[in-house]
Amino acid sequence: MNISELIKGKKVLVTGAAGFIGYHLCKKLVEIGHTVVGLDNINSYYDVNLKYNRLSDLGIDRRSAEVYLNVTSSTKFYSNMRFVRMDLEDAGSLAELFKKEKFDLVCNLAAQAGVRYSLINPNAYISSNIQGFLNVLECCRHYDVSKVVYASSSSVYGNTATVPFKESDRVDCPVSLYAATKRSNELMAHSYSHLYGLQTIGLRFFTVYGPWGRPDMALYLFVDAIIHNKPINVFNDGHLSRDFTFIDDIIEGVLSTLLEKSVNNEMYQLYNIGNNKPVSLMDFIKEIELSTGRKAIKKMMPMQDGDVNQTYADISSLSKNFNYKPRTSIKNGVSAFVDWYKSSHNNS
Repeated sequence: MNISELIKGKKVLVTGAAGFIGYHLCKKLVEIGHTVVGLDNINSYYDVNLKYNRLSDLGIDRRSAEVYLNVTSSTKFYSNMRFVRMDLEDAGSLAELFKKEKFDLVCNLAAQAGVRYSLINPNAYISSNIQGFLNVLECCRHYDVSKVVYASSSSVYGNTATVPFKESDRVDCPVSLYAATKRSNELMAHSYSHLYGLQTIGLRFFTVYGPWGRPDMALYLFVDAIIHNKPINVFNDGHLSRDFTFIDDIIEGVLSTLLEKSVNNEMYQLYNIGNNKPVSLMDFIKEIELSTGRKAIKKMMPMQDGDVNQTYADISSLSKNFNYKPRTSIKNGVSAFVDWYKSSHNNS
């Protein structure tokens, strides 16, 4: 990473700061000398206690963080890390925050997550992922933000059989509303880059996992069930594969796109960010069994609506433009998660 760029110190808005990737990004940014304002609405899609625990690890007091529109300073990182509870759909409050803080950079990780939940509550995806992202783009446009990096998803590729997935592949056949909103974000960003000269970089994340991960994701669900001797649901009878990518590798990639100039330096950029090494679901489960020292009780299930058979990232473009190189093996990554899970749940 370009050290001269890091030394300058930037003021960065990170939305989704209480989320899995957002928490890790905030922590890394302040550790290397940047000023961060984290924003999150702390919705109840999954256990809010995990979200507040992440914020607590950043030095943010829960009682203060629970109050909407209250900007709270960290007790660990002091003025370099602050947090505000806010909905991105609240355009007026968001504009006031941008006006007051004068951000250099924005990383938009806030979104209604989850493919299967989009079948149950579709309206949440439109308000958060579409309207919320529009408000972010509008604020970046009007308040002189130089660059916005935002979260897209590998789900935009749908159920394509062509692997590895390349950024040039067709992505006009989403199989879930979640995927459709993420593709919409990419198109929205393109229009703002074209019309207003706003530099936007979209990152198509591929199955991120690691410590502090979301409890609705496969790794958390599997480890929790296996440790408590409960069955795990294995969808499509185990005939699935995912490009599992460890959180530390993801954060290095996000930091590079946020803080460095790319080789091409184009205004609109879009990248896969994954591991480039898909792992079968059954092999993934075997690795969890080795790390926990327990056997999984497998309940074979049919394919879920909105799910895809495989994901496999071609990361050559991100590697070329930002020297992205994931390094963490599945063995080490799963082991790190299991260690965190046991320590956070007081299990031996």
